Amino acid sequence: MMLSKRPAALGQRVACLFIVCGTCLYSTLILHGDEPKLSGESSTMIQVESGRPDEQARRTYMGRIVAQPMSHLGASWLVRPERNDEENALEALNELNLEPGMTVVDLGCGNGYWTLPMARKCAAPAEADANGTEPGRGAVGQDALAGQVLAVDIQAEMLQKLRQNMLRAGVANIQPVRGKVDDPQLPVGKVDLVLLVDVYHEFSHPQSMLWAIRRSLKPNGVIALLEYRAEDPAVPIKPLHKMSKQQIMKEYAASNLKLVREYNDLPWQHLMFFARDDSPLPEIAPE
Repeated sequence: MMLSKRPAALGQRVACLFIVCGTCLYSTLILHGDEPKLSGESSTMIQVESGRPDEQARRTYMGRIVAQPMSHLGASWLVRPERNDEENALEALNELNLEPGMTVVDLGCGNGYWTLPMARKCAAPAEADANGTEPGRGAVGQDALAGQVLAVDIQAEMLQKLRQNMLRAGVANIQPVRGKVDDPQLPVGKVDLVLLVDVYHEFSHPQSMLWAIRRSLKPNGVIALLEYRAEDPAVPIKPLHKMSKQQIMKEYAASNLKLVREYNDLPWQHLMFFARDDSPLPEIAPE
């Protein structure tokens, strides 16, 4: 007896409609949604030196509202065709000064918009792949993380999308990492650069996350922070998803991080580089 295909087809249409609605909802929330009202917050601050902060999930932090994380249902917005024209992502990528053999992190990697080009820039040279070592993994005796991108996300669905994109692109030197809301699960003292693209303002445990990120950095390692400019009303993003330099500096200084470089020529975003306060890199004042 032949079974009707209509229920399966209907299920597929419903699933597609659900995904499209999720994407549209995220675009509405980040571009047009109503702003929540700022409520009170705890003034308790735990210093980095005292160990991992004992921090509860925050609705506000140091005077700003903490935004909700992007759902995997809106992942297509991350790879929209016009994104590079809007944000000049290629220029920002070049400003990261990535080199072969570096160990870097894409924290809040999503489906890999930034992860894949980072991996291509950081892959170990082909000469290091002699004697049967896997491309991008480095030669025997080298740091196993050299030439690797640690791609961190708290959503398993995002990491699955990343793995699919890795296979399609033929890129092997990426290690997907399932992070936690208060711990990105990074190795201690091994990382050259941690990239945060429009994600820091969504951290429900910002102090805990910066503590863990700081601990992961090498002495000359840096955080590369991209956030939409709150100072510029022409940037067509909701204020909840923007940050000012003043706010960024306040929060990062509170976590024992110092500004060591910035790039101010992107169309929509701040690009600021922070190092540990004990790093030999010289501190600068923001422009």
